[in-house]
Amino acid sequence: MNQLVEAKQTAVPRHVAVIMDGNGRWAKARHLPRIAGHKRGADAVRRVVEAAWDFGVDYLTLYAFSSENWKRPEEEVGGLMSLLRLYLRSELDELDRNGVRVRVIGDRGRLPPDIRTLIAEAEARTVANSRLTLILAVSYGGQGEIVQAARRLAEEVAAGRLKPEDIDESRFAINLETAGIPDPDLVIRTSGEQRLSNFLLWQAAYAEFVFTDTLWPDFGRDEFAAALREFQSRDRRFGANKE
Repeated sequence: MNQLVEAKQTAVPRHVAVIMDGNGRWAKARHLPRIAGHKRGADAVRRVVEAAWDFGVDYLTLYAFSSENWKRPEEEVGGLMSLLRLYLRSELDELDRNGVRVRVIGDRGRLPPDIRTLIAEAEARTVANSRLTLILAVSYGGQGEIVQAARRLAEEVAAGRLKPEDIDESRFAINLETAGIPDPDLVIRTSGEQRLSNFLLWQAAYAEFVFTDTLWPDFGRDEFAAALREFQSRDRRFGANKE
């Protein structure tokens, strides 16, 4: 285990969320099709999942496919869906063997039926695992998630089961897809971009952010450890003045 992380075990973020960016640029720099970058990105997923459980992270959320990614060329979307199928089929045994629980957030209705089945099987098989919870954000958008939560609460009010004045942050949060999952302590984005891109907009209100120029296919254990060290150096006050 990385010495700095080990020495400050209590400062290891409980929940790390990652915006995996740069697959296309990685491929372009090597004169390869974009799908080649996505395939190499899948290798980075494996490295980061292993690093997360080694370093003692409890929750790891990976932004695998956004609601806006459906606008990409059909060939690229099809390739990404094929990679998701492959990951769920090829990695599930190892994830389960290592005590990883798999959860998926996002609009499953837009996913191919066979992928919805694979997701349901992965979640059911790993539901009792507790070493690490791996959350895959697939066909996910933070704005849409917030709208859906607001709609559910509005329906409760309209039905007379809830009073408007009873709606607070806690009530709202339990209507999000991440209900029961702690908010991320650290959000990492690769490739040098510095924006959230519609990712965990509500949940990341007090997260620390680490931006790295490393493209996602080149991201691994050392880069993940560096992000944890940066997190450990931050003074988190959650809006309060410690003085």
